[in-house]
Parts: sequence; structure tokens; C-alpha cells
Amino acid sequence: MKAVVIRNQGKGPEAWRLVERPDPTPGPGQVLIRVRAASLNYRDLTIARGVYGGPLKQDLIPLADGAGEIVALGAGVSRWKVGDRVCGSYFQTWHGGPMRAEYFNHQLGALSNDGMLAQYAVLSEAGVVRIPPHLSYDEAATLPCAALTAWHALFEAPVRPKPGDTVLVQGTGGVSLFAAQFAKAEGLRVIATSSSNEKLARLRKLGIITDTINYKETPEWQQEVLRLTNGEGVDHIIEVGGGGTLSRSLQAVRFGGTVSVIGLLTGVGREIDPLPVLFRATRLEGIVVGSTHSFENMNRAIERLGIRPVIDEVFPLERAGEALAKMDAASHFGKLVIRVE
Repeated sequence: MKAVVIRNQGKGPEAWRLVERPDPTPGPGQVLIRVRAASLNYRDLTIARGVYGGPLKQDLIPLADGAGEIVALGAGVSRWKVGDRVCGSYFQTWHGGPMRAEYFNHQLGALSNDGMLAQYAVLSEAGVVRIPPHLSYDEAATLPCAALTAWHALFEAPVRPKPGDTVLVQGTGGVSLFAAQFAKAEGLRVIATSSSNEKLARLRKLGIITDTINYKETPEWQQEVLRLTNGEGVDHIIEVGGGGTLSRSLQAVRFGGTVSVIGLLTGVGREIDPLPVLFRATRLEGIVVGSTHSFENMNRAIERLGIRPVIDEVFPLERAGEALAKMDAASHFGKLVIRVE
């Protein structure tokens, strides 16, 4: 089979190589998937740069996100049949309940676990979910990380937003766009920030954003958020920036509101004043993708709401490195997909 592997980790987009590998076979309790599409997340760029997690096994196949059809069953598999359209679950052993440390050892496309950027992948029968029937393989490949992270933050958290609440999303990456789509579909007001007026215009054209803020033109964007909410602040913030934006998010959230910390795009290691968290009774929570059970819940909602992912560009497998380079340039709007043929 054709597969992309990581060599020369630390080189970023230059770390990926297209190679030939033997076709895998499923063992007991496993399914063999003919991968049709895979998609990128910022995590995959950090892995290629050598700044994510621990050391990788030699020639690791990257990417946690992929979709395809089951073409063979291992011994004892009963919940799936050949021909079923499925996505792989980001954490192969997190089936439900709260997050546990050991699940990190079983994330696809990292450490010693091959990912989905190959023509075939072997996964646990409990580590795949059915694709919503209205989605293509390209669209379904965007779901396992970005979509599930957004869904988990909004609708699997202890405090769920209700119709009429306000959600703030940062930027136009996969998590933020999915969060905006979910929020709008469930009757929430959405405010979005970006440094690009062009991207903000595209957000408005999608019809999922109520208000937009260019944070380069308005560096103290938290003040604009307060103005837009009559001084109250937003109910829920999808915080993808990290150290560079968290302090402003804590000022922009309402009393008793929630800040879901998801990304670290603007860095780590900065001191954060705990007083706003304490005296505004803010719920500050970290979100790490989600369980297979949450994935199934999300896919039912996607089907019910008719949501379709926003895809920036689809690359062939032979140009996979170009997709990672575009991720590195941060010029994309929505998801970057690699079609595996």
C-alpha cells in the first residue's frame, strides 16, 4: 500500500515521505479500513516539527483523522460488516466516561501508533464510528479531532449552553468553524475573532456568525466583546489561542461563564491572573478531543442538523506535504483534506 511516514522529525512539512508498505491484516477484534480521505490538525504540524509528545517510532504514519470503508473483519468482530462507512476514533481506547491519562498512549498518528495517512488502516472494532450518511469521505475525514473537540466543549461539558446564549470562537480553523456551526444550529449567538477581514467576511457569508471582531484592528478585543453583550460578557468561549489570548478571554466571559481551553496557537508559559477566575466564578476547563461515545452523539446531531464541514482544499496523497505546508502557513479557512486513492 501507499503510505506517508514521518522521517527527519523536526523538519516540519519536509518530514513527510511517501513510501510503499505491506498491506496490513486485522487481528482479533479489529477491522481493516480502506482509507479514502484523511485530514490535518495543528497537532500534526507540531508532531512533524518534533515539539509534540514523546519520541515517535520509526516511520510512523501520521494523522489521527481519516474515513473509509471496512474491507475485512478480524476474528470475533460482530458489530460491523464489510462495506460499512466509518471514521477512526482519535483515542482508540477512550470509549466513554471521563478522560484518563492512559488514553494518551493510544491516540492515532502519534508515539508508536500509526495514523490514517495510508491506503489501509487497522483499528479496534470499538474504535470506529459510523459516518453520517449525507457526508462524503472527504467531509467525514474532518470529524474525529476538530469537530469532536468543538462538540465536546459545547455539548458534552457539565454546563451546556442553551438557546439564546452567546459563544465566542477564535479564528477560522477547524475547531472554531465547527463550534460556530454547532452553536448556530442549536440556536446560539456566535461572535468570532480573526486577524483577517477577508476571513471574517467569509464567516459572515456562511451565515453562522452574528458579530465579528478583527483583533489586529481592535487589540483589546475583550472590550468589544463586552460592548456587544451590553457589558455582560459571553456565556462560553472556545479558547484556541492559549497563553496569548487566555487573559483576554477571562475578561470577556460573563460572570459564571465557561472558557474551554482547546489550543495553544499563541504559545504557553505565560502567567495568568487567577482573580478573574475566582471572583467571576468562571469555569475554566481543558478539552482534549472526546470519547467514542461522544463521537457517536455528535454524528447523530450532525445528521439531524444537516451540518456539512467547511473544507478549504483537498490534496491528493502524492501532494500530502503541500497540505502540511499550507497548515504551516496558516492561510487556510476550514479543514485541509488529503484524498487517499
